Amino acid sequence: MQGFKRYAIYYAPESAVFADFGKRWLGWDPLAGCDVPHPPYELPMDEITRTPRKYGFHGTIKPPFRLARGVDIGALHAAATALMAGMSPVRVEALKLKRIGGFLALVPEGDATELKSMAGKVVKALDAFRAPMTDADIARRNPARLSDHQLDLLHRWGYPYVMDEFRFHLTLTSRVSPELAERTREVLDTTLPDILPRPLKIRSLCLFGEADDGNFHMLHRYPFGG
Repeated sequence: MQGFKRYAIYYAPESAVFADFGKRWLGWDPLAGCDVPHPPYELPMDEITRTPRKYGFHGTIKPPFRLARGVDIGALHAAATALMAGMSPVRVEALKLKRIGGFLALVPEGDATELKSMAGKVVKALDAFRAPMTDADIARRNPARLSDHQLDLLHRWGYPYVMDEFRFHLTLTSRVSPELAERTREVLDTTLPDILPRPLKIRSLCLFGEADDGNFHMLHRYPFGG
């Protein structure tokens, strides 16, 4: 697990059907660490998945971070193992397709309070392993477009969309035009009903690492309850 630029804690589907859809849709298998062919949809798949592809199919829980100076990845692994062993599965009624700021993603349907609470707990518990943000890190978050509260979260936790600003989502596309978004939605509306788990039960989280080429790899899955 050594040798990665950044690490993150993500939700990654346990269901083989759901996970297989995600890796084929995006064209990247983070567990095997390799490209996979897109399904033969009549869509410009390389174009619409260019941005989310490198991250793999996931829902962010603790956003990507560099390890703090003097911290060994083994210590992060041990802390994550212990943390997840003390957590219980989280249930989400369902997932639905939604357009968010120009991209399409799967978001929770129904009450997501339990999910938000779990994510906040992970962000807090593992924050000691995160290196402080640099000025360049802050600039990349476009601080002029953030609210005062989001700026406070950025400086405190390294990301503006955590805690009460957390919005769980599994990204499916890059930012696309309204016309291309509608074409993509039509394809997904016929594909997703047979794939999406209902309810979604989150029973584990995963450690991901960013390689030098920018692609994220799944390094370990931590089951809740040990």
